[in-house]
Amino acid sequence: MDSFIIASLISFFSTIFVTPFMIRFAHRFGFVDKPNERKVHRTAMPRIGGVAFIIGTLAGMLFLTDLLEADVRTTFFILLGSVPLLIVGLLDDRFILKARYKLVAQLLTALIVVSSGLTIDFISIPFGKELDFGILSTGFTVFWLVAIMNSINLIDGLDGLAAGVSIIALATMLVLATGNPAAYGLVFAFGVPLIGSVSGFLFYNFHPAKLFMGDTGSLFLGYMIAVLSIVGLFKSVTMISLIIPLLILGVPIMDTFFAIIRRKLNKQNIGSPDKGHLHHCLLKKGYGHRQVVLTIYGVSILFACAALLMSMSNLWLSLLLLLIVTVLIQLFAEVIGLIGAQRQPLLNLIKRRFKRKNPKIVLRSK
Repeated sequence: MDSFIIASLISFFSTIFVTPFMIRFAHRFGFVDKPNERKVHRTAMPRIGGVAFIIGTLAGMLFLTDLLEADVRTTFFILLGSVPLLIVGLLDDRFILKARYKLVAQLLTALIVVSSGLTIDFISIPFGKELDFGILSTGFTVFWLVAIMNSINLIDGLDGLAAGVSIIALATMLVLATGNPAAYGLVFAFGVPLIGSVSGFLFYNFHPAKLFMGDTGSLFLGYMIAVLSIVGLFKSVTMISLIIPLLILGVPIMDTFFAIIRRKLNKQNIGSPDKGHLHHCLLKKGYGHRQVVLTIYGVSILFACAALLMSMSNLWLSLLLLLIVTVLIQLFAEVIGLIGAQRQPLLNLIKRRFKRKNPKIVLRSK
């Protein structure tokens, strides 16, 4: 345990130390995010903060080499898989690349990972069964990796948002990984330094931010979360194992899911940007910047608690929790307008049922 604390502190203070240099580097070489009609910030901001916490993560991992040496091959391929993301992330942070170039890098990264044998081969399902993906395991793993990378990238829209949500998700994964001796070492060797470094970055990134993580940071962060979820969750949780990582990553997945639905209903390209994301909706409701971020942190913690409860529950309690969470997600999305201000099917259904049970009493004068 002491080694994990030391590794986390090394990552934290390394990031704290490196970040000011990244800020100066960004201004000097043009790695800045200029404001536009879709963005919340009003001045040009350095956006190379991801490099700082990547350096911090690697510094902390050096202190945990004994754990990494237990599975050198997987460690090598995980680190190798991050290289295409770092290259395209840096290029995008400097020149603004088209989405297709980032997708190519994400697919290349995913293929590097699956070539190492790190795939989602099966998931446990109700009644003690396992769903074996067989030859589809490669495709499912690639889909999972790309989806989570993009989900983290999409929520990186407010100061401290993606960093804080990622810390909550990673911490939950570490708790669940303690029950899986086969994955414990690798998940902790990557996860603990990553939490430490992102926490150090959050010191500069929380509102009012001094810099952004940029695509270099968000792609790397999403990638690491996706990989660690495969290593530590899919094959270790005994009850409905697909749902656990979905809950842990509930905020970015929910935001991405409703963004796709919203754009389809509005006849927009699903890859086209808009101002209908979770943080945009809360800002429109009148909440301040910090209030929105802290609210989303709270939602992330609730998702994490649901995941922990489900991992310890029997089948029927797990299904009940899943039903409750699903209904609450839909209600939350409709209340804040995540699908669209006028699209409230569940709320309208509840209102109609309530009116039927409580008809208005009409008083007639004599």
